[in-house]
Amino acid sequence: MPTTLIDPTHVSNITYEESLERLRGVLDAADAVVVGAGAGLSTAAGFSYGGELFRRHFADFEERFGIHDMYSGGFFPFPTREVFWAFWSRMIRLNRYTEDPKPTYRNLRRLLEGREHFVITTNVDHRFQAAGFSKERLFYTQGDYGLLQCSKPCCQETYDNEALVREMLERQEGMHMPTELLPTCPHCGRPLVPNLRSDDTFVEDEGWHAAAERYYRFLREHEQGRVLYLELGVGYNTPVIIKYPFWRMTRANPEATYACVNFGEAVCPQEIAERSICLNADIDRVIRDLLEE
Repeated sequence: MPTTLIDPTHVSNITYEESLERLRGVLDAADAVVVGAGAGLSTAAGFSYGGELFRRHFADFEERFGIHDMYSGGFFPFPTREVFWAFWSRMIRLNRYTEDPKPTYRNLRRLLEGREHFVITTNVDHRFQAAGFSKERLFYTQGDYGLLQCSKPCCQETYDNEALVREMLERQEGMHMPTELLPTCPHCGRPLVPNLRSDDTFVEDEGWHAAAERYYRFLREHEQGRVLYLELGVGYNTPVIIKYPFWRMTRANPEATYACVNFGEAVCPQEIAERSICLNADIDRVIRDLLEE
């Protein structure tokens, strides 16, 4: 991949307003928009894995285990499954089954209405569908907080967890879950775990493969023409999923434009700088400003 990264707005002294107007023009003229969304989009929408929200809901876990945010808690080796699910049921509810703090995702849906588009995301919080995006235009590559899978997959199946999570929240006492609520695989009896990609045991079920096929078909159908690759809040944890492919596809299509909106990390390869728009700004603000005529 290209190694020389630049922020073209700094190089050319382009203002925020000028970049925004250019992005609006490219968006309006685009034959298709491919949105790549990372954790920064949910952060812009008001979701936080740490801070006051964490302390309000996980003060007991912080005191006992020294955990200071939900992300690190997701990898913590809890001593029992009862404690594991006391933590995870709280985290799943907060990130999957609550209202968005800000209308960022709904505003993005409004911005894309009437435009040919598809969304690929590494987020697992289901915010796109909660905001009214069509399931047929979404590809969640890394899993879904709302699904469970066999811990040592005996089959490629996933299971909805909303009813179970809500019961866990009602019945847990402190940091302990009633043992009879611990989920097990209906096929082999092994423990069920959240359907999140962390290693090679991640289950890619029928729905995952169908979404992947729809996404890659969309890319094939729009290899040429005025395509906008709109990257929102994507960092460098897994750049091979969204960032690097967006750079590669922009370089391959002379009519394509790459746009990166990411507070603190808005850069592009020098090779595509002339066809890139980098906005080092709050994503929520950018989407709201784009909606304004």
